[in-house]
Amino acid sequence: MTGSVEGRNAEPGRLATLLADVAAEAIRATDGRAAGIYLASGAPGVLRLAVLMGLPGRLYRPWWRLHAHRRFPVADAYRLGVQVVLPNVTEAMRRYPQFAAALPFPVGTICVPVPGKEGPYGVLTVLRPAASDATEVLAERDRLAELAEDLGVAVRRLEEDGEPLVWDDEPLCVRPPGTRLTPVRIGRFTWDPATDVVTADDAARALLRLPAEALPGPAETLTGAVAPGEADRFLELLCQASRGGPPPAPVHLHTPDGAPRLVELWNPDVTDRRPAAGAPYPVGGIVLDTASMADAAADQLPQGVFCLDRLGLIGYANPRAAELLGEPRARFLGRPLWEGVPWLGEAACEDHLRAALLSPDPVHFHVRRSGRAGEPHDRNDGDWLAVSVHPGPDILTCTVAPANRGTEAPAAPAPTPAPASADASDAEVAASSPVHQPIVLAIALTEAATARQVSAVVTQELLPAFGGRRLAIYLLQERHLYLAWETGFPPGFLAPFEGVSLSARLPGVETLTTGQPLFFDSMQALSAAYPGIPLDATEGARAFLPLIASGRPVGSCILGFDRPRSFSTKERTVLTALAGLIAHAMEKAQRYETEAALARGLQRALLPRRLPDHPRVETAGRYLPGTQGMDVGGDWYDVVEAGDGIALVIGDVQGHGVQAAATMGQLRSAVRAFALDDRPPDEVMSSTNHLLIDLEPSQFATCCYVRLDPVTGLARVARAGHPPPLLRHPDGRTHVLDLPGGIVLGVDPLAQYPVTELPMDPGAVLALYTDGLVERPGGDIDEGITALRVALAKAGATAGRPGGRSLAAVVERLTVTARHAVDRHDDIALLLAARRTGPSH
Repeated sequence: MTGSVEGRNAEPGRLATLLADVAAEAIRATDGRAAGIYLASGAPGVLRLAVLMGLPGRLYRPWWRLHAHRRFPVADAYRLGVQVVLPNVTEAMRRYPQFAAALPFPVGTICVPVPGKEGPYGVLTVLRPAASDATEVLAERDRLAELAEDLGVAVRRLEEDGEPLVWDDEPLCVRPPGTRLTPVRIGRFTWDPATDVVTADDAARALLRLPAEALPGPAETLTGAVAPGEADRFLELLCQASRGGPPPAPVHLHTPDGAPRLVELWNPDVTDRRPAAGAPYPVGGIVLDTASMADAAADQLPQGVFCLDRLGLIGYANPRAAELLGEPRARFLGRPLWEGVPWLGEAACEDHLRAALLSPDPVHFHVRRSGRAGEPHDRNDGDWLAVSVHPGPDILTCTVAPANRGTEAPAAPAPTPAPASADASDAEVAASSPVHQPIVLAIALTEAATARQVSAVVTQELLPAFGGRRLAIYLLQERHLYLAWETGFPPGFLAPFEGVSLSARLPGVETLTTGQPLFFDSMQALSAAYPGIPLDATEGARAFLPLIASGRPVGSCILGFDRPRSFSTKERTVLTALAGLIAHAMEKAQRYETEAALARGLQRALLPRRLPDHPRVETAGRYLPGTQGMDVGGDWYDVVEAGDGIALVIGDVQGHGVQAAATMGQLRSAVRAFALDDRPPDEVMSSTNHLLIDLEPSQFATCCYVRLDPVTGLARVARAGHPPPLLRHPDGRTHVLDLPGGIVLGVDPLAQYPVTELPMDPGAVLALYTDGLVERPGGDIDEGITALRVALAKAGATAGRPGGRSLAAVVERLTVTARHAVDRHDDIALLLAARRTGPSH
């Protein structure tokens, strides 16, 4: 494999090896800082990061798991099958504000789907240096598309060989190609004096020139790996360390062939298996190659210096760095930073490290020094350290020095942590910073329109940040609280609280009436404060937050936790602020839903309740609102008696909401009046065009008008910027009627709308539709029209012929996918008309 592999997946299978090689090539092709490949997981609609190159997995943990339906660059590339190019953070903020808020660094992002047989297998994504605009990265995008295409072919071969193509494990973290810092310079070993067994990793065996079969083995195997004159001294140090107390000083030794080595010993943390009185302690140690003159020189510096590779492993630290960090070098060398020095793995520090790994400029910040397990040093309590991180192509060089001893550290820019996954584990929760969640939550709430969408955002963004597992949101209506959303509670548990009055003595009520949040560290504390209140089976903590917007009560929010926990002052403050954001979003959602209900009612009143029953012509129609935005648009259809003929009309007014529905109503009334007067199709279009320009100069609409003679079957058609009709012949042949047409209505008062005549045989079906049925974001509308043509050909409608499907059944078949779609980007209208083949009614 091109890059070296870290972590538990050290021996990857064929798929992982293939992905790692492609990620390495992607970094070379783009001069990227990091690359990753997402694959579908076993859970429907969920993507998992399979390979990550150039970043420590821990620092990218919030993005290990992505929902394919979320507005995120990788998710859009997968769901829509399109390339997503964000040359810089400005473009990312414009198109994906949540993503940009989580990674506010001067980088660009390219996401390319990996093509599969029935849809993308996954997505190849690269983080690269920022560019001024997308034109600067077109060549790199094309190269990544070639890599993704080749990867898709290779993955298909694996699929044919029976290789599983879903990924449900943690990502394989790979060191980028060309990295000079390798783990062979640092090896780790342990000695258990109680059993006299030595174990060592591969690096330690290599540095001590020991064959693989030599270990596990006794202590003499270890002491025999150094020069003969140094073996007794080495054994004495091992025994000294086994007696506990301060670890012995580092010792310089040599292998039998004279290679210099530095050995440091320490006692591992054995609090959970501390030896009996008088028994020896286990001993841990590291062995380093000290041949580097640069390392020897840095050891003499009065300033603390340590180095990290691009996977976060500490490859070097001078004695001064170990002194300032408060850890023996043997504890942290060769380990990830957050394991060797845990208090440097807090969320704020991680964000600074992300910045250093992804941007070219040095990063400077202050951190309060703590001891092991996060406890302050007794003699240096309150000390601050100034840390600088200098990025390099292979390693990060870090300096550390005392700063503002005994005083508060200078203010540093507050980092913006990434949102955790909705299914975050405890480790993932610890990796995110709830103190800064208002930024992420506020951005996410801007895209939520309904109460359900607001609640879903809170579930995805707020619960994981605080480790919560339960959420209930109640909204106030006529002095009673009604459940708007819940997740995680036992079935039926919340039923007794539905519709409770504001006079009830319940924490969810009193937090709203008093305006004060209520926090309970455990269910016992909750029960003591509210005796007799029903409790679920868990013993966890609870938080009750008032939802108040601009001084007006909106409802209350309940957070539930599986285990008891306390709430710090910062967390209480942040949760209270978040409750305000949620309240404003809910208030906006209530106004939206009121307007949406008005628009839906208006549209229902304007659309035809039933279509006329003509003895020679069968008609059927269907309207479906979109599931985004206002949910109500300006699509309409109608069938009108026009003299001795029938007028078939379909149209689409720009926009959504009450305004679009009202304009649609005016246009429908106008077209209907012109049709009843039996005006020619071109005159109907021209007159409607002038009316729209006079009524709404800023709006436009598309329309298709067909005047059909039921006796002769002659159809006269005029179009105004509308998708072309489809015609299915009685023998099943179906084609697109590419008819000439004029521009959309409402733009040019002098526009002309040519009329085309075409014959309709008995049994033929004419299909009129709006673009919502055939167009998808990032897709080609011509492909959608072709798919509709094929579906109509297979539908088998035969008006008036025994055994043939009715047009109503055909309409249901043609809209079945749209009706069951969770995500309809636009509203849909479909109108079918067929000349009957049987005798007249």
